[in-house]
Amino acid sequence: MTDVQTHETSQQGHVHPSPPRARYMVVGGDGNWLIRYGGKEFGPYQTEREAMLFAIDAAYNLGEQGEEAQVVVMDDYGQPRSVWTYGEDRFPPTL
Repeated sequence: MTDVQTHETSQQGHVHPSPPRARYMVVGGDGNWLIRYGGKEFGPYQTEREAMLFAIDAAYNLGEQGEEAQVVVMDDYGQPRSVWTYGEDRFPPTL
């Protein structure tokens, strides 16, 4: 899966790509939840909540190193839905 990069235009008209965001994706179901990140899969986890907590912890640690990090889950339409973003959401989370 590829992240779509947005662009910002400076006052001088130059286009600058936005910084990449590390995306941890929680996928699965029926006691077989996985975290996908960097072309690898981690898990399995028994519940979506358990997988999200591990993903958020990893994203938080990456955020502390200066990276933009986000955790997403797939919605009912197969689209990624953000559930936690470093610097925007509380840590530890209340899930």
